[in-house]
Amino acid sequence: MDGGKSPAHELAIVPEGMIADLLTRKASFDAVEKVFAAMASGDAVNFPVVREALGHEDALYGFKGGFDAVGGVLGLKAGGYWPHNLERRGLINHQSSVFLFDPDSGRVKAMVGGNLLTALRTAAASSVSIKHLARKDAKVLGMVGAGHQAKFQLRAALETHAFEKVIGWNYHPDMLPGLGAVAEEMGVPFQAVDLPGLREADVIITITSSFAPSLMAAHVSPGTHLACMGTDTKGKQEVEAALLALATVFCDEVAQSVTIGEAQHAVAAGLIGAEAVTPIGAVINGAHPGRTSDDEITLFDGTGVGLQDLAVADAIVTEAVARGMATLVPL
Repeated sequence: MDGGKSPAHELAIVPEGMIADLLTRKASFDAVEKVFAAMASGDAVNFPVVREALGHEDALYGFKGGFDAVGGVLGLKAGGYWPHNLERRGLINHQSSVFLFDPDSGRVKAMVGGNLLTALRTAAASSVSIKHLARKDAKVLGMVGAGHQAKFQLRAALETHAFEKVIGWNYHPDMLPGLGAVAEEMGVPFQAVDLPGLREADVIITITSSFAPSLMAAHVSPGTHLACMGTDTKGKQEVEAALLALATVFCDEVAQSVTIGEAQHAVAAGLIGAEAVTPIGAVINGAHPGRTSDDEITLFDGTGVGLQDLAVADAIVTEAVARGMATLVPL
């Protein structure tokens, strides 16, 4: 008899400062693509999102969790958005941490810094949509937004597809040179444009925290693919609701898309129903054809699901333990 002692167990801790050395954009892309496929096949499920205003520091705070039976990953991400962090503390406004649990026993397994992870998995999601939904001859990438996450979006998109030019618009034009520097670093010319100028784009990524639409249907040409990545809360909106009525709409998860994503506004206005929104995993799995013509407008509503965070965090922990970089705490 072992006197009731439980088997040896360790908590793996991977702090924020190590993530850049452990996670590549390709690894993030692969993890997100696989979990989207698992979600569409019913092998992975996201739990209901909790997201609330704190009434303190104008912050939004919440939890996203889920379970991937194929990957054996169970956990949650806790965190949110503190809009005054940068100006008051020199910290990025998005703050989060990921916790993983052993799905067999329920014991905590890992704690992972979630800030860079979130930026990389969000960029990976839009890139997955570009791979599966954009026209193969797409040459011009349009960016709406030029904040912290926009640079990650741009790098990932340029690695996913051979774009020949990047154009960009932002509420604060003085931030656009930051995007230009990323494009130049990757050997692609950059041009700042007004909103109508985005009609030149074959793919448009929107990544803002706006509560009012900036991109209108008149700014989008036939055949464009849109990856709308900034709307993840009730009330947020980056694009005109009428755009979703003109497009074939895909998402990470339908339930989130129609309640906290871009689709919330089109559904509320009666322009589309929830049945018009298709999980992108169905395209990855071959159950949906995706784009069916060169003139079709496709739109990916990326609200950000907990399973993305968990899949990427699990890949980080596996790599950190293998390389001896994780801090292992006996429990």
